[in-house]
Amino acid sequence: MAAAAGFGSNTYRNGAHRSSVKADNKSLAANQSFKSSSASSSSSSSFKSRSLQPRKSSPAALGGANGVARDSGGVPGRVRVAVRLRPCNAEELAADADFADCVELLPELKRLKLRKNNWDTDTYAFDEVFTEFASQKRVYEVVAKPVVESVLEGYNGTVMAYGQTGTGKTYTLGKLGEEDTAARGIMVRAMEDILGDISLETDSVSVSYLQLYMETIQDLLDPSNDNISIVEDPKTGDVSLPGASLAEVRDQQSFLELLRLGEAHRFAANTKLNTESSRSHAILMVNVKRYVKEKDPVLSMENGRDSHSAKTVKAPVVRKGKLVVVDLAGSERIDKSGSEGHTLEEAKSINLSLSALGKCINALAENSAHVPVRDSKLTRLLRDSFGGTARTSLVITIGPSPRHRGETMSTIMFGQRAMKVENMLKLKEEFDYKSLSRRLELQLDKLIAEHERQQKAFDDEIERIHAESEMQIAETERKYADALEKERMKYQKECMESIKKIEQQLVGDQRKHDSDSATVAHNGYCSNGEVSSISALEEVAAMKKLLEKETLLKKAAEEELSNHKRQLYQSKLMEASATSEILKLRKLLEDESRQKDKLEGEIALLQSQLLRLSSDADERRRLLDRAGSGNDSNDLDCLTAQVKNPQLSDSENGSKASVAKLFEQVGLHKILSLLEADDADVRIHAVKVVANLAAEEANQEKIVEAGGLMSLLNLLRSSDDETIHRVAAGAIANLAMNETNQELIMAQGGIRLLSTKAANAGDPQTLRMVAGAIANLCGNDKLQTMLRDEGGIKALLGMVHCGHPDVLAQVARGIANFAKCESRASAQGTKTGRSLLIEDGALPWIVQNANNEASAIRRHIELALCHLAQHGMNAKDMISGGALWELVRISRDCSREDIRTLARRSLASSSTFKAELRRLRMDY
Repeated sequence: MAAAAGFGSNTYRNGAHRSSVKADNKSLAANQSFKSSSASSSSSSSFKSRSLQPRKSSPAALGGANGVARDSGGVPGRVRVAVRLRPCNAEELAADADFADCVELLPELKRLKLRKNNWDTDTYAFDEVFTEFASQKRVYEVVAKPVVESVLEGYNGTVMAYGQTGTGKTYTLGKLGEEDTAARGIMVRAMEDILGDISLETDSVSVSYLQLYMETIQDLLDPSNDNISIVEDPKTGDVSLPGASLAEVRDQQSFLELLRLGEAHRFAANTKLNTESSRSHAILMVNVKRYVKEKDPVLSMENGRDSHSAKTVKAPVVRKGKLVVVDLAGSERIDKSGSEGHTLEEAKSINLSLSALGKCINALAENSAHVPVRDSKLTRLLRDSFGGTARTSLVITIGPSPRHRGETMSTIMFGQRAMKVENMLKLKEEFDYKSLSRRLELQLDKLIAEHERQQKAFDDEIERIHAESEMQIAETERKYADALEKERMKYQKECMESIKKIEQQLVGDQRKHDSDSATVAHNGYCSNGEVSSISALEEVAAMKKLLEKETLLKKAAEEELSNHKRQLYQSKLMEASATSEILKLRKLLEDESRQKDKLEGEIALLQSQLLRLSSDADERRRLLDRAGSGNDSNDLDCLTAQVKNPQLSDSENGSKASVAKLFEQVGLHKILSLLEADDADVRIHAVKVVANLAAEEANQEKIVEAGGLMSLLNLLRSSDDETIHRVAAGAIANLAMNETNQELIMAQGGIRLLSTKAANAGDPQTLRMVAGAIANLCGNDKLQTMLRDEGGIKALLGMVHCGHPDVLAQVARGIANFAKCESRASAQGTKTGRSLLIEDGALPWIVQNANNEASAIRRHIELALCHLAQHGMNAKDMISGGALWELVRISRDCSREDIRTLARRSLASSSTFKAELRRLRMDY
């Protein structure tokens, strides 16, 4: 119940809070109510289920800096509105004790009853109704968590709090919960969910924290950055703040430190309605960049298998969602808040910006053809939140006191109208081709390294197989030669032994024959012939046996030879197999080379896609370079003809489109170079182009950086042509609307040059442009003394002799701006003494034209008189110069209520004026 008690305090800052005694006494009874409300899951679940529909949508059409976006239609989504009731504080419990609360909540029915009187009530329906006992956690889960989930999925989301001052907007959104974690607000809980869902290795979260104070955007993380400009994309209409600080968040503690730093720099004041009332609109922007995990084909080789069969390489998908949490300053009535002085001016600025926001929501709810988005910087910043592409949840905060029934009624009607606004949700998704290129380059390097390793291993294996084959062949040949030599030696030895045996046998046979011959000689002739025949037959038989043995030996040698031949054949087969394996490896190497060439082709295709968007600009730049080098005079003539085109005159609405097209095709530097052309007609048309470009806020910084301001001042100084003077002064007047450019104009002697032209010019339109430029410079607090010293005020007063109404209107505007800056400096204590306008003799002309028939002149003169009257040192001069009578007339008869109020306050703040009015017996 600490959250409920903290919500009922007078102040909703992150410091210590003071809760009422009665609110604490009600906490026990509220506990049961809170349990019952949180137990009814049907109410909150319906709110969530309806809002989760965009999560099923297809990607939307959005471009990015690193790739090509994926196009798809948006998903409609209505603005969701919840109402939260603040508990009674101590003052209300005491003051409203005898009166019933003006609000009755029906959370089960999501209805709210607003009491008109004791017997009549009005009933209103919302997407969710929170009682005064609703916890911070339930408010976050119902209102903000669906938006945070959409942001994590790539959509833009907005969570905003609106209501009367002191009803708990800052508590609901920005409470840090340092003393009680249950009291944490939507900002803290949203970042907890975001950091818990993303991967810090691949995803990123960055934060900007801003405040809109008195129609100026200031950086809460860098107080010196106190005037941030809004930049709109001319093609998509998206709003960005390039000058804002962007802090990357890695953990919850660093985010809390950023919130503490921002809260310390936020403007707050003590009013009757709130002891610490926010005087600015706080805007927290959380940018979430996430990589979508998809199944991409991976180019790798695993377990010896080639996976290059995957033909498609997909770029990684990046989703960029932006969460905007807006803590609006509370609307207030001056008579109730008691604001005065500078606090009153702050309240006026707050109410004006909230009124502009209400007008835009009314126009969107009624489907009006025109939505006044540009009436306030607040509506420009929230352009995407209402009627745009963001998913928006609005929590309106109200109080129960019947004294503030009017403010409560206004808040309820604001929420009712906001519920009619339809947004078209679009997924912010794009292809990250740069990341894909880097990843493919890494994979290619890995593949090349792996290929080199495999090639080296392949070559080593081939060398090893070749060496083994040669060794095997050499060993086989050696064994074969040894075997043949052994067989030859064996056969030779056996043959020699056979020959010796035959010889021995022949010798023995011869001896035996000789002995037999002797015996036969005794036995007779017949017996000898018979013995010789038998011996011959025996010798033949022995020779046959020897021949058979030799045949068997020959067959054995042939078999051994055939075995050796088979071994040699097997060796040759092994060599052929090794050769075939080498051919296979060579084929595999060729496949690897072809796949490498294919990957290089795909990378070249991706790089060509990345460079395709800039190819046209490069070609145009080459054409212009050729034109600048003088090699092709036809291109320069074409550029001059484009500048001279009559469509660039400032009289037609289509001129801005033509100028923008010329600006994109030709380039700013080429256009500025024509300001120094010899042809006077070319210079006139070129300065008209620059003036039209300077009318757009987005082009002003580019013109100044390219030296355009210096060129315009030189042209104004050197040229004698009246048309060039008029158009160049108009371009300088456009550039002088920026505070940084104002200081540059003064530093380069621009005011002295304009003063000279004001004295010499006779054309009313030229004088109007010069007076407009000086009037813009008069609105800079830092340049007052320098402006007066260099003759700026005297130049303005010198131009009144023209008598043209447009010139007089610009002179009156410049005097009003100068008087306003002096009034502000006097209030801050940095200005003493009489006004420089009075010292330079401007007061008689101001009094003379205070009731001018032209409304533009009269309005600026009336404002100048009011601002002069706010400085007490000017009172005597104004009384003696007749300005007091005009102030009294303005306080009574002025058609504008804000000027009448300012005149009355100026009269009432000066004791000199009051004494003179009493002396004259006049009542204002």
